[in-house]
Amino acid sequence: MLQQVQQGWNRLSGRRAGVVAAPICGALTATGFEPLHFWPVALLGLAALIELVGRAQDWKRAALVGWLFGVGLFTLGNSWIATAFTYQAAMPAWLGWVAVVLLSFYLAVYPALAALAGWRLGRANLGALVTAFAGCWIVAEWLRSWAFTGFPWNPLAAIALGPFDRPGLAAILPLTGTYALSGIVALLAGSLTIALRRGKVDLRGVAMVALPLVLLASPWPRDPAPRPAPDGLRYTLVQPAIPQTELNDPERFPLNFVRLASLSAPQFPGQHRLLLWPESGVPDYLREGYPDRYYLGNYGADPVLARRRLGAVASPGTLLLTGATDLEIRDGIAAGARNSVTVLDPTGTIVGSYAKAHLVPYGEYLPMRPLLTPLGLSRLVPGDIDFWPGPGPRTLDLGAWGHVGVQVCYEIIFSGRVVDREHRPQFLFNPSNDGWFGASGPPQHLAQARLRAAEEGLPVLRATTTGISAVIAPDGVVLQSVPRLQAGRLDGIIPAALPPTLFARLGNMLALGWAAILLVASAVASRRRQR
Repeated sequence: MLQQVQQGWNRLSGRRAGVVAAPICGALTATGFEPLHFWPVALLGLAALIELVGRAQDWKRAALVGWLFGVGLFTLGNSWIATAFTYQAAMPAWLGWVAVVLLSFYLAVYPALAALAGWRLGRANLGALVTAFAGCWIVAEWLRSWAFTGFPWNPLAAIALGPFDRPGLAAILPLTGTYALSGIVALLAGSLTIALRRGKVDLRGVAMVALPLVLLASPWPRDPAPRPAPDGLRYTLVQPAIPQTELNDPERFPLNFVRLASLSAPQFPGQHRLLLWPESGVPDYLREGYPDRYYLGNYGADPVLARRRLGAVASPGTLLLTGATDLEIRDGIAAGARNSVTVLDPTGTIVGSYAKAHLVPYGEYLPMRPLLTPLGLSRLVPGDIDFWPGPGPRTLDLGAWGHVGVQVCYEIIFSGRVVDREHRPQFLFNPSNDGWFGASGPPQHLAQARLRAAEEGLPVLRATTTGISAVIAPDGVVLQSVPRLQAGRLDGIIPAALPPTLFARLGNMLALGWAAILLVASAVASRRRQR
């Protein structure tokens, strides 16, 4: 059996076989992400990539193999994007799959860079290649997180997450950060490559195969009962299960409000509580001063009355945090909008707000609008004006209701860029509308929120329109959740934050430091072979 496996492994060295195998290996690796989470298959696919890179005859071949792997990885991993086009009448639904493939062609550049650099730095021997590839993968994921506004969706680190009740290998995130953990996943896959290349059943070979399996499969020890915050601040987190097809239908606005309000009644009247509603929580414009025509299309045209109605839902002792849209008026017309979280007290007074800083290209704004609009392309969500970005991470001081960090929807995927480090919050609130993410997008989004919680040592509370809403402990374990497409609410006391982690202090400089260590280790391994 082992000989048959090794013979199959050796066939990867064929020139044509490698070109065919690379995108298949990428697709296999993508099965390690949610909702499948087939992490043993993912490790095998990544191990095969490292083998293909090691057998490349030149740098062009190494880069091609890495790029083809990336095409397979990102086409399957980002397939949920195609679903977004089914909610946009201005463009045909089939264009969604074209967008997924074209996006994967771009994102595959980063695995190609990791493969190319790993091959060039680790040519001396397989050990040098594995460590060089792992270090280069860290750098490549970090580059993907910010180049051209960044799209770090589905880092390899997400494969290392355990089930809801266990952090898995992600327990080490406070010491590594997400991108360095991705490098460690690549390192574990490399141990499989070495074991399969050796093709012998001995203690060393068994250890190389068993190490990744033990580290990823074992229940990582944790405190089964996270401490509540000292002030005992209560929360009610609401998931209304409003389908995307009804969310922006004006005829449904009154019913949608009733659904949200009915899920928001206090369990302990008069006690301090945060009521957390999702992104797109209310359609009303809540701020005064806009031209009258902008209020007429919304339920509750008067912004003062709209706020009072929301304040009445909040009840005494409660602050409501809800997604809303603010307009930017220039010369009497709406020149732009802000995707905001607005904080309201029981009187309907706005006591705080946050404007989303990291916007979704083609979702919240259309890049190169003068060029693309004549071609019939438009945003994937309703609206004729683009959203404008806010100033970035900030902590809202809500007095007796605590210090809250806010990350709207997509913002939570950006490792190292979710917290105001000068004013560390007690927890992160992540309102989202995942209704247009399809079936695989919401669990992947939740997985990345778990990564943020664990690396920052902060609880994360997610309120979404259709799921998956959740309360995440500061070690990445999901304490409560509402399944996708179900209406429900979560109540409890906000868990206490952990002391600032090493990652919370150093940010992605920590991850890049781990990359440097792996690259130095590769250089040492290369020199030993030369001697």
